[in-house]
Amino acid sequence: MQTTLIQKYNIPGPRYTSYPTVPFWDKEGIALPDWKETVKRAFRESNDTEGVSLYIHLPFCENLCTFCACHKRITKRHSVEEPYLDTVLKEWNLYCDLLEERPKIKEIHLGGGTPTFFSAENLKRLIDGIFKRADRFEDFEFSYEGHPNHTSEKQLQTLYDLGSRRNSFGIQDYDPVVQKAINRIQSFEQVKKIHELSRKIGYTSISHDLVFGLPFQTESSIRGTIENTVKLMPDRIAYYSYAHVPWIKGVGQRGFDENDLPKDHEKRHLYELGKQMFFDAGYVEIGMDHFALPTDSLYKAMESKKLHRNFMGYTAGKTHLMIGLGMSSISDSWYAFAQNEKSVEDYQERVNKGLLPVFRGHLLTETDLIIRQHILNLMCHLETDWKLGLTEKQREAILDRLTEMFDDGLLEQVGSKLKVKEKGRMFVRNICMAFDLRLLENKPQTRIFSMTI
Repeated sequence: MQTTLIQKYNIPGPRYTSYPTVPFWDKEGIALPDWKETVKRAFRESNDTEGVSLYIHLPFCENLCTFCACHKRITKRHSVEEPYLDTVLKEWNLYCDLLEERPKIKEIHLGGGTPTFFSAENLKRLIDGIFKRADRFEDFEFSYEGHPNHTSEKQLQTLYDLGSRRNSFGIQDYDPVVQKAINRIQSFEQVKKIHELSRKIGYTSISHDLVFGLPFQTESSIRGTIENTVKLMPDRIAYYSYAHVPWIKGVGQRGFDENDLPKDHEKRHLYELGKQMFFDAGYVEIGMDHFALPTDSLYKAMESKKLHRNFMGYTAGKTHLMIGLGMSSISDSWYAFAQNEKSVEDYQERVNKGLLPVFRGHLLTETDLIIRQHILNLMCHLETDWKLGLTEKQREAILDRLTEMFDDGLLEQVGSKLKVKEKGRMFVRNICMAFDLRLLENKPQTRIFSMTI
């Protein structure tokens, strides 16, 4: 029965780090004055009550990992660091000039690329530069992603001294055959060294990223990877489904054949195996594809209904305004989205002309905002309330699209609440698709999304 459901629902679909999803943003984009107005509106409404989030994209990597679909620049020339950070700080100053008072930063996340490509000195210059024009909000959080092979004790200590208490290491898989296929070769001993250094320095939340569905993965290789992972007991584990999207320009996912990938129920079995091993080790499932120890803030946010999801993934707190700095970064003012230029050169050229480097975006309609909240509720809390904004006609249409999922035992309706049952958790992306009016109105003629399962 489970295999039949997987075959039925394993279709291309969004991951819902935003709504509307990027392919369905308005083709006309967003006018820069409109984007600026939504930023100022969100800032006025929330700076004093919840602060501002910053996502800073640091795109450089020394080697190409062939599973990766991120916007990155492969280089071994570290001379690129300083001019890039100069531009990021110029962009930050453009935003600070726009705002009416000093921002209070609730959260900073350094993503990539490989943030630990940058030297400790340059990482310090970046964070110090941000706080020349900003203050820390109460319960300030600062996290970053690191490559175990390219993270030093000096970087760990410097970022800790700057206020970081949470870091995340991309592990993906420990099996040598899989590592060779995805060009991500790192030993358990190296990961253990960096993990234990983080603990020694004082980091209170360490996350490991694993991926299932990679080429040549087997039950045995996944078991070995997770056994190694739980030896170290990271506070959080992201257990992502590999998104095979080689048709996207610039993605290096052509180093292996599609026949090398686990298929449908085989791939899902790898997830279920991992999930049970995490449960046995004391972890709790958070939303979709995340696990945390009960002592971690992500678990506490789930328990208190404060879990949030945005372009950074799941976070323990929501801010109305998230400003994305750096090439390809996406900003979210709640009322609009804006994405920066996707090449380093175009990004730097725009900023050095004194312009916010936005090249596309979307101004949310009232209907978008309502659907967005429903999808956030489902992705974070596995339930939503029919009373939230929908018209009778919209509710009936959504319920009609969900009929088969009710029949298959994936959902239940309790009063005005729609709840995802445990059996339906793996299909939460499919459930969200029933709410996705933009997807339904503009059905893509070509494949643009990874598979939902």
